[in-house]
Amino acid sequence: MEKKSKKIPMPIRYIMNAVLFVLFLIAGDMIIRNGVISNYYSKVIMLIGINLILAVSLNVATGYLGQLPLGHAGFMAVGAYTSAIFLTRSNIPIGIAFPIGIILAGIVTGLVGVIIGMPVLRLKGDYLAIITLGFGEIIRVVLLNIDSVLGFKFTYGAASLKSIPKATTFTSTFLCVGIVCFLIHTLMKSRHGRAILSVRENEIAADSVGINLTYYKTLGFTVSAVFAGVAGALYASYLGILSPSNFGFMKSIEILVMVVLGGMGSMFGSVVAATVLTAIPELLRIFSDYRMIVYSLLLIVVMLFKPSGLLGCYDFSLSAVVEKALNGKLFGARRRKAGEQNG
Repeated sequence: MEKKSKKIPMPIRYIMNAVLFVLFLIAGDMIIRNGVISNYYSKVIMLIGINLILAVSLNVATGYLGQLPLGHAGFMAVGAYTSAIFLTRSNIPIGIAFPIGIILAGIVTGLVGVIIGMPVLRLKGDYLAIITLGFGEIIRVVLLNIDSVLGFKFTYGAASLKSIPKATTFTSTFLCVGIVCFLIHTLMKSRHGRAILSVRENEIAADSVGINLTYYKTLGFTVSAVFAGVAGALYASYLGILSPSNFGFMKSIEILVMVVLGGMGSMFGSVVAATVLTAIPELLRIFSDYRMIVYSLLLIVVMLFKPSGLLGCYDFSLSAVVEKALNGKLFGARRRKAGEQNG
């Protein structure tokens, strides 16, 4: 009689992940506070966290929904300027104003996402990519020139918005990373997430069983925009100064490359790719003449030998690994493999 596999209850899974995440935040904060790593590397780690949010948020629209938007940097810009203007013009203590600024950035960016998404998502393929690219550039140009239209200093245009409080820390960045990943994971495991995936797989079949294509396309696009705005708010308080040139076309391409390299539809792939593609250019600054060549060659090699991305559609699950270990499958498979090699 085959032994019944042990299953970890869902509440226990969430508790395990939450405890490990809290320990990660505490350990990381202690390492940075005690100066174990330099200030430069702590800044790189925070930038990795911001790019993680950008990559997993774009993965909702690109990997899960199956669309190809090229204006993600525009949503990031809306969130960054919303938070920065709020922080520089409010008299609220920064400890309270910063989380409010992040929430406000997500709300405003979500509204912009709905306004843009409803008409744009009726298009497909190249047309969608081109028009979202156009909207992204429109947002950048508006931020650059809106002061002359309004008649007073608002975004400060090319002169840059300065004196933004540098409130972004390791803890705040990775707390947002954890919340964003949890919310996206929960969404994709719900019936709404399954509806979004069905739209990606076959729009005609999804429509024939009563799934509202416009609603779910707009939902996925808006969720992606909201979290891009959150990343923008963190980025504004990370830099302390904002210029519209920070959010050009190449920024959108950079985020898209992270998603494609990691594997469209894989959150874990986006996390790995965002980490690697953020860390490598920074760590190779000492080879400033060659680092972009190495960066480009890495992308070419991966696309040639693994066009589905590093991890394809695979998503890592800690609880699944623990279940296999409890059932003896993980180590049993390794022993069988070793035995076959020896035989």
